[in-house]
Amino acid sequence: MKNFIILTLLILFYNMSAQHKIPEDIRTNVKTALSYYPELENTNIEFRFKKNIKKSTMQARPTVGSFFRSRKNRNYIILISEKFKIADKEFLTRHIPDDIFIGWIGHELGHIMDYQDRSKLNLIWFGITYLLSENSIVEAERCADSFAVKHGMEDYILKTKDFILNHADITQTYKDRISKYYLSPEEIMELVEHRDAEKSAIEN
Repeated sequence: MKNFIILTLLILFYNMSAQHKIPEDIRTNVKTALSYYPELENTNIEFRFKKNIKKSTMQARPTVGSFFRSRKNRNYIILISEKFKIADKEFLTRHIPDDIFIGWIGHELGHIMDYQDRSKLNLIWFGITYLLSENSIVEAERCADSFAVKHGMEDYILKTKDFILNHADITQTYKDRISKYYLSPEEIMELVEHRDAEKSAIEN
């Protein structure tokens, strides 16, 4: 019986590892974020550090070959910049406070939820418009925030926004970008109230 339990646990661990490739030093935080998205349990997602990501700290996208696969067979990658800048100082992304890091990952997982709702052609068109249209960027980023809130991650998302918007040393340019493209704290709380009201109505 003991050997059977050990074998079962090993199989479960293997399957988890096959679906989610996570660097060991961020595994705990990433698994915390993933726990809010049970729909992604069997989705292939690789979390990978990259030396630098232009205008961003993290970036979620389907792998190149996945654009032409069915939704259930797509593979995704979340790129994480090794460093980020506050004023003129560089910091390791690994050293971001846990709740802030979890919030960032939660937002990126929101993008993957959005991608899974899209057909092949729609996903390709989305990629093109995201590169060419600011309105598409706004729509995509607000959608990812909305998915995170829908899945109960509002505390993490709010802490992440507070970290950025109220950090004295973060440039105003970056703060303006966050305010322009993402949901505001007030809009997040409105979504929470609407979500909880719907849940209460269903339960009653």
